[in-house]
Amino acid sequence: MQSATQPDDRLARRLRALRHQHWPGIRVTQQQIAEALGGATPLSLSLISSWESTRRPTIPPASRLVGYATFFASQRSVASDPARLLAENELTEDERVTRDGLHTELLSLRFPEGEHYVDEPRQHSSRPLTLSGPLEGTIGGGTWFFPDQRPIVIVCGSLPTRIRERMPFTNPDDPDYVRSYSFADLDALVELHGHIRAVNPAADVRIRRANELDEDDFTSHLVLLGGVDWNPINRDITRRLVLPVRQQMRPSDEDAGFFSTPEGAAFEPVLDADSGSLLEDVAHFFRGTNPYNGRRTVTLCNGMYGRGTYGAVRALTDAKFRDRNEDYVGKRFGSAPAFSILMRVRVNPNGTVATPDWTKDEDRLHEWPVDGA
Repeated sequence: MQSATQPDDRLARRLRALRHQHWPGIRVTQQQIAEALGGATPLSLSLISSWESTRRPTIPPASRLVGYATFFASQRSVASDPARLLAENELTEDERVTRDGLHTELLSLRFPEGEHYVDEPRQHSSRPLTLSGPLEGTIGGGTWFFPDQRPIVIVCGSLPTRIRERMPFTNPDDPDYVRSYSFADLDALVELHGHIRAVNPAADVRIRRANELDEDDFTSHLVLLGGVDWNPINRDITRRLVLPVRQQMRPSDEDAGFFSTPEGAAFEPVLDADSGSLLEDVAHFFRGTNPYNGRRTVTLCNGMYGRGTYGAVRALTDAKFRDRNEDYVGKRFGSAPAFSILMRVRVNPNGTVATPDWTKDEDRLHEWPVDGA
């Protein structure tokens, strides 16, 4: 008999509790779950039942968990017959927050602390892959080169509905609909995707919104773009990792937010007192072991604002700075299993980003591991 503490049992209990207790007074059936998650071809009741079974639980694919989270984000899911999942553009902002919170919770049960769902045996060492050093004057090598050429998944947050509604071509019903406009940090995404593809010509490089990941994506090399506000996968990953700095969520669009360290230091962006324009952002670059798969890496590139995220990416893609920054990483961190740099990202008078130079003390705000660690 399985213990009640086993991860698949906890997930099964939570899925069952959602159906029975999430909306007091509303009876949700397995049939409705099957209809909503299956769409035009409803899932079988036996499959839904197996996911809820505490005797012989079947672990649902990670891709189904975003469906569960979307379903229980709004009572409108069961307002029609058959039940359905609301489209992204139908969700209110509060429903999106509920959906993202549920998704993160279910993922934490699907991939519990210390457990790895891998496609091959784990290494005995927790050290991430050793990456080759930069090749001077070329685009090859460096931190963005993955020598195993396994799949690389770039994970982006989604722009909130309130922002997308102010933009053209974001409605899927529009003949000129542009899916990429739903991605947050689009400048950073375009810059990074092209660079990773160029450096890793044999690898499958995928772009995913945070709510689109399937189980294979989680166990790939993960690259997370953007901060914890709009990227729930970033929130989940940073909860699992022992990070030397933490990004504090912005209470509202008008608040800047900040990065903090265990020692109590806080690092905030600098805004013009008169115009409110961004003068200087704070950004974080982290490379370590993927908590879902000990043989893959996770990389965080995030800023308090989009230009900070872009600056974190440009530090190792800009042809004028990437070699010197890679050289600094090699000399400063050597073979450390993980490293972190919190940096200053200056914004030029015309609004463009000045690439951080990690060889300059004033551009580095915090580093980890410390000397000798």
